[in-house]
Amino acid sequence: MLWKKLISIIVPFYNEEGNVKPLFEEIIQAIENDFPKFNYEILMINDGSSDNTWEDIKECKKLDKKIIGINLNRNYGQSIALDAWFQKCKWDYIFSIDGDWQNNPKDFINLFEKLQNDNLDIVAGWRAKRKDPIWMLVITKTARLLRWALIKDGVHDSGCTLRVYKKAFVKELYLWGEMHRYIMAMAKIKGFKTWELKVDHRSRTIGISKYNWQKSIKWLIDLFYIWFISKYQGRPLHLFGVLGFVHFFFWALFLSYAIFQRLFYNADLTDNGATILSFFLIQMWVLLFIFGIIIDLIIRTNHDTSRTQRYIVREEI
Repeated sequence: MLWKKLISIIVPFYNEEGNVKPLFEEIIQAIENDFPKFNYEILMINDGSSDNTWEDIKECKKLDKKIIGINLNRNYGQSIALDAWFQKCKWDYIFSIDGDWQNNPKDFINLFEKLQNDNLDIVAGWRAKRKDPIWMLVITKTARLLRWALIKDGVHDSGCTLRVYKKAFVKELYLWGEMHRYIMAMAKIKGFKTWELKVDHRSRTIGISKYNWQKSIKWLIDLFYIWFISKYQGRPLHLFGVLGFVHFFFWALFLSYAIFQRLFYNADLTDNGATILSFFLIQMWVLLFIFGIIIDLIIRTNHDTSRTQRYIVREEI
């Protein structure tokens, strides 16, 4: 029944002084209008802000006792900030929304109805008409092409924080680095049902974007990681084995050429580029096989290892 449903709304903040209270008011209005029979909690996470973001969160707490504020002791990044509460959520449905006030809480109901009607595990927002600088849009389109080429996730907007999740999916998440951008990809790898809906996106009016070129490098590294686990998570030895056999083939080719020169042209094997290269390739072949076996054993050994907490909470209200 509708009245039995419980929702959690997670909002990560980093130096968003001035955006906290307006966003809080919009979230409350969306809940009152679209989820009147739902019980709720609002989880505001201060990711080590250096401004008055935490003070703003405490002011909101005075207005609504259902707010839970978490003040991390330093800036860990959005992935860790989200993960800091994802693993503690107990409610049935979990919403996430960015703290920069560019996402619109009015879209909650559309995402939720799609999740319910189609029995999905996650519905993500798609900022089809983004109000961001041109350089950011160029990076976004480039990232989309790389994602579609490598992991074929079919996602238009992997960086939109505005989403709704079922609790069962959230409990399977493990976020670090820039991995919040690949939540949809990880969901598909694990066999969960996903969807995208177009959502409103507003121009930033207070503060500055936290996106920069360093984060672009991080998401590119994480993209190759997602590609690896999507293809070889079960047996990484398969990847390193193929690479090893490639080296083995060229080792045999160059060694045969060196022997051919020795037999027919009386060339010196000890001062021959083909001989030196063949020895290098055979060493790489052995190392790749050993590397693949080690990674395979590590994955199997740590498959059921419990996670360690990667953040410190300075204060919780």
